[in-house]
Amino acid sequence: MSVRNPTVSVAALLVLASLVPQETAAQNSTNPYAIVEGWAKLPGGRVMGAVGKAKVDRDGRHIWAVIRCDAGQEHFGSECVDSDLDPVLKFDPDGNVVESFGSGMFIWPHGIDVDSDGNVWVTDAVTDSSIPAGDDRGHHVIKFSPTGDVLLTLGTPGEAGDGPNHFTSPSDVAVAPNGDVFIADGHNENGNNRVVKYNSRGEFLMTWGETGYAPGQFRALHAIALHPDGRVFVGDRGNSRIQIFDQEGNHTATWTQFGRPSGIAFDDQGRIFVADSESDNVQNPGYEMGIRIGEAQTGWVKEFIHFPWANPHIIPGNGAEFVAVDSEGNLYGGEPVPNPHLNARTLRKYVRVRP
Repeated sequence: MSVRNPTVSVAALLVLASLVPQETAAQNSTNPYAIVEGWAKLPGGRVMGAVGKAKVDRDGRHIWAVIRCDAGQEHFGSECVDSDLDPVLKFDPDGNVVESFGSGMFIWPHGIDVDSDGNVWVTDAVTDSSIPAGDDRGHHVIKFSPTGDVLLTLGTPGEAGDGPNHFTSPSDVAVAPNGDVFIADGHNENGNNRVVKYNSRGEFLMTWGETGYAPGQFRALHAIALHPDGRVFVGDRGNSRIQIFDQEGNHTATWTQFGRPSGIAFDDQGRIFVADSESDNVQNPGYEMGIRIGEAQTGWVKEFIHFPWANPHIIPGNGAEFVAVDSEGNLYGGEPVPNPHLNARTLRKYVRVRP
């Protein structure tokens, strides 16, 4: 005869009741945002290339974005290798380009951050197989002034590695208010799978993480973001989860309720925004592509912007890979893969239409 512990049973039921319905509700909720069609406009007839990460400028209104030149989808992974176009662009609130730079400095620019001084940090996540022989680009992170002057380079350009001065396809970068720099290294599931930390002078401080499934292990770090309270949020996309750390690399939480995270952002209202561009019937069954919005403190998912052209049978995904939120609450999602319904890559703006 077995005796059940009623306390454990009730607790288990409460956990199930709290986790399952909130995700189901979020995925079936009415979208509180409307798309602003044609917001991002490129000058001189330039064709929109694959869009990487977007980041709000320190003024809260302008948007910085990685636009990977204009090569076709058949060159995905090395779009800027032979291009003289600037891949780092700054948009005004009306979607017009007001600053650009970075021509010839990247092969596959990917992540971007803006520090408290307005400087712009950009990663190159190209793989070794896409670097031409003798080319000294890739596997590095460059710090620019707001007008494009190179201020600092982290990593060894053109050389993959796992030492303190090397990266292997770094996906993203986040800069703390004190100037400490956190690099998500890197983009591939079989890569370094670590976070690397430097001080404001570019001096190596520490690293944490390795390939795996346990807490503190990763498979394809695709995003990294710093919450205002200092927590480090890592988009562990290959494991379909967000992992949260303090700034010394101590694991504090794992969240799976935000789908397969490609991008992470926060606003000043205590909310977290997570872009999921890859959930489908194979890679993350039961979840849909879109942008999930929740409480940054508790992790509760409150709203879900379903990508209107999502197709769970298409691999890879085709929604927003990254997400940014401006001071007025507008969202911006960069779409790197042409959608089969739209045949376009774009930096899409979302405006809230309901409380």
